[in-house]
Amino acid sequence: MEIYQQVFENNKKWVASKLAQDANFFEKLAKDQRPDFLYIGCADSRVPANEIMGLEPGEVFVHRNIANLVVNTDLNVQSVLNYAVVHLGVKHIIVCGHYGCGGVKAAMQPKDFGILNPWLRNIRDVYRLHQTELDDISDIDQRYNRLVELNVLEQCINVVKLAAVQKRYYKEGAPTVHGWVYDLHNGLLKDLNLDMDAEVKRISKIYDLHEE
Repeated sequence: MEIYQQVFENNKKWVASKLAQDANFFEKLAKDQRPDFLYIGCADSRVPANEIMGLEPGEVFVHRNIANLVVNTDLNVQSVLNYAVVHLGVKHIIVCGHYGCGGVKAAMQPKDFGILNPWLRNIRDVYRLHQTELDDISDIDQRYNRLVELNVLEQCINVVKLAAVQKRYYKEGAPTVHGWVYDLHNGLLKDLNLDMDAEVKRISKIYDLHEE
């Protein structure tokens, strides 16, 4: 219970530090939220969204799950995306993976993970799509890291496929989708430089849903 109680002590110290910087901090925070960023990341406890981005409460709308997946049938992530795009008007959607991801590593193993199997299959499907490139990488650690990156890029494409994203993008030029990878060993973010315009055009023949 000591660790549990410490959380409340930490909370009081955090509140005090915020009020010391701005006496109206919480009053302003409670009024509304207008974040520029939607962050879709891994649930890994070592990757705290706000902290690695250097942003404050109210600046990032966050959704996290195992291996930062954007699954078409997952109402949780789909609801978050719709609310962020349609109602909050976010300008940037970030899918952020991380090297050392346990979900990606599990998906690379020929092993039955029980209830996790349907979820991990989404990552295994990414491997299947990019099998030639991945199998050409002889070093297993480098192959693992590359799958982390490819998984992020495929989830970004899943975001681009969404009607709500397309409609706003064609109308306003936003939101822009970005793919990032966080390196646990040095704390740095890597931008995978997704070309939003190119991706929208590339998928338009099959996934174009922006017309009313």
